[in-house]
Amino acid sequence: MGTVIKNVLAILPENGRIVDSEKDIVKETSIYIEGQRIVGLGDAPEGFKADKCIDGSKKLAIPGLINCHTHSYMAFMRNVADDLSFMDWLFGRIDPIERKMTDEDAYWGARLAIIEMMKSGTTCFNDMQMNIHQTTRAVKETGMRAVICRGLVGSGDDEAGSMRLRQAFEEKEAAADCDRLTFMLGPHAPYTCDDAYMRIISRKAKENNMGIHVHLSESESEIRQIKEKYGCTPIEMAEKNGLFDVNCIAAHCVQITDDDIKILKDKKVNVVTNPASNMKLGNGFAPVKKLLEAGVNVCLGTDGAASNNSLNMFREMSLLALIHKGVYRNPQCVSARETFRIATINGAKALGLEKEIGSIEVGKKADLAILDLENPSLMPTNDLIAGLSYSANGSEVDTVIIDGRITMEGRKLLTMDERETYAHVQDIIRRIG
Repeated sequence: MGTVIKNVLAILPENGRIVDSEKDIVKETSIYIEGQRIVGLGDAPEGFKADKCIDGSKKLAIPGLINCHTHSYMAFMRNVADDLSFMDWLFGRIDPIERKMTDEDAYWGARLAIIEMMKSGTTCFNDMQMNIHQTTRAVKETGMRAVICRGLVGSGDDEAGSMRLRQAFEEKEAAADCDRLTFMLGPHAPYTCDDAYMRIISRKAKENNMGIHVHLSESESEIRQIKEKYGCTPIEMAEKNGLFDVNCIAAHCVQITDDDIKILKDKKVNVVTNPASNMKLGNGFAPVKKLLEAGVNVCLGTDGAASNNSLNMFREMSLLALIHKGVYRNPQCVSARETFRIATINGAKALGLEKEIGSIEVGKKADLAILDLENPSLMPTNDLIAGLSYSANGSEVDTVIIDGRITMEGRKLLTMDERETYAHVQDIIRRIG
């Protein structure tokens, strides 16, 4: 589970810095961690005695990145379904692979995803999965933090839909011993959940004080289907059936109207933009500029490796910061600082974890990524927040701390065997074909 120590002193002397998200600045200071939490910044708390010191010289500490929409089990499907339209990708290539998967395949896929995310500075991810207990098993073993949503597909109170809902609650109960795991309900999408099933999920979410994580308005074909069947947009359908009556994370929101944006704002829906996946599948771009101007909380996700091919949030940050400048022909659109907030504190807010993670503050959980500044991508160190969005590629991440525990140090993972995971993943692909 990584290096377990009572006190960690992450000391950042000359040339060592942290990102102060609240003030959008980089400053020199020291970080003091006791147990799971940050207990001091700057001067050491009275009586603090470190069991371990991390030399922060020529380093930059940032709050761990938060991947607000992915499917970790899909990591072994990287590069198997490329250059296809969305529905051909989903139902022609991915669905047949998923039908051949075993639970153990999902476990190794999740481990592969966690390796990639951890090595590129992500410390928390929001996952929609279909093989219960497998992603939670991987999270528990590797020391990662995650929000888990069992993907829900069904019509009304049909047997299969009811079974999936039961599984969602079974998994939540089974993982109650791990406070790095929290849970939401995950209706897959309007084209796989009818209105009656959405109402059932909404009611269950309210009764159990749980949030909802759903794909919405991702493609033009989805818009046509829902218009033909229900006479409204997917956003309007979700709103009518109660998905927005609890904390809701809506992934994609690419094909949306001004009326949709008003609903998202009024209902305080969190929108996860997934630039690489949306581009690769030819779906377009979420109107992030309009959403931000309307006051919608926008966060960032990679989607699964089957549609993105990467789970690297630095890559996603760069795309986010660049795409909208080009789309709107406005170089001030979605600044580097906005991008960094979207990838950190905005994600924490969306997950209901803003009091625990998303920024480096006393009292918050010690979820940190420490970057080595002696990398050509970050040299010279003129504006490091700009560097995070425009220059960094994730290989600069040297050390990762999650829940106060060192899970990677000197780019060596301490909580899992990379080679073992790679071998299992290759075996899966050979078997599935």
